Amino acid sequence: MVVPRLVLASASPARLATLRSAGVDPVVVVSGVDESQVDGVPPAELALRLAELKCAAVAGRDDLRAEAGADALVLGCDSVLDLDGEALGKPGDPDEATARWRAMRGRTGVLRTGHALHDLATGRTESRSAATTVHFADVTDAEIAAYVATGEPLHVAGAFTVDGLGGAFVTGIEGDHHNVVGVSLPLLRDLVGSLGHAWTDLWQTPARP
Repeated sequence: MVVPRLVLASASPARLATLRSAGVDPVVVVSGVDESQVDGVPPAELALRLAELKCAAVAGRDDLRAEAGADALVLGCDSVLDLDGEALGKPGDPDEATARWRAMRGRTGVLRTGHALHDLATGRTESRSAATTVHFADVTDAEIAAYVATGEPLHVAGAFTVDGLGGAFVTGIEGDHHNVVGVSLPLLRDLVGSLGHAWTDLWQTPARP
């Protein structure tokens, strides 16, 4: 039986670390998709459409089969924070990150991550989005300034993490913790199954490269 290799169409170190901790060691191929090409749609749709675009961009590369195998599964993901129906991605600069946190503190948002999985062997794609409710602490202006100064909020959707310095500023979540980090493992398992593969076959063993 041929075991497919997973290709992660993302430069996110958090997504890569999450997959590796779950026993999957993907080939990383950054999509290079211009995220500004999708605009004016609700947060959940935005995350899903961007995930599909990233997945398609990598799956369509001529050299991908040589790098990952003709039976590879290509995963595209994109995350946004839904705050009052507004989609918040990565802040553009420290001032925007500061304004975001002043708006978010003491409140609740929904982290939405789009997932698109393409099977190179069959040409099929399965896509779906996951949602996790996030409760933010009522942080002070000084805490916001210190956090923004670290640079961490500038590199992540919603200007926060739960697996880094921002974890202390999240008082609770409702739903899949991994989805907030950037990839929902239970949802990905379902997508893999929908394409006719077993999630456990993706686990790395000493016999596999």
